[in-house]
Amino acid sequence: MNDIQQISVILVDDHPVVMEGLRSLLEKNEMLDIVGAFTTGKATLNFLENHEVNVILLDISLPDRNGTALCSEIKEKYPRVCILAISNHDEHSIITEMLRNGASGYLLKNASSKELTEGIQQAIEGELVFSDEVKKILAKGSSSAKPLPKLTRREKEVLKWVAEGMTTTSIAEKLIISPLTVETHRRNLMQKLKVNNTAALIRVAAKHELI
Repeated sequence: MNDIQQISVILVDDHPVVMEGLRSLLEKNEMLDIVGAFTTGKATLNFLENHEVNVILLDISLPDRNGTALCSEIKEKYPRVCILAISNHDEHSIITEMLRNGASGYLLKNASSKELTEGIQQAIEGELVFSDEVKKILAKGSSSAKPLPKLTRREKEVLKWVAEGMTTTSIAEKLIISPLTVETHRRNLMQKLKVNNTAALIRVAAKHELI
């Protein structure tokens, strides 16, 4: 064991059962040293302040913050740390967002033990790592997801106040424009986001983080 350079790994997942399963699996590999397991982003960041870590297995859904944002924050502070997303989320957009935020790869939680252990080694060696299912998702591309239309500055302002439940008259007073102009912006927003009512407008806007 002394001549083996171990890889220090921490697990970040809000499901204790999943985390224990990962720990049990990874501890069988003498190359891996599981040095921590956390259920929140805050606890993870606190640990990283005082400990050197090679690889983080990071879930997307955490109770205190989104895993994609946490990935970006960690990479900004600790650029040498390899982050592998391990999640049940199989949406093309989430996978690509993790990669944009600095992740070294993306594995689904149904990945085999071989995919997981080999993926950690490959990430350390500077490779991008994907489980077989993720490779298929990326190969299909995001042709079904059309790019969002661009909103004007005024449309964004109207959307913000609509989402907060303000009436057309109140929005008009707030922005010092006529109620008719507000209704025109509201109609344009619905057309651009392809919805038929205000509730759907807010739901779609929230989904795409426009509000």
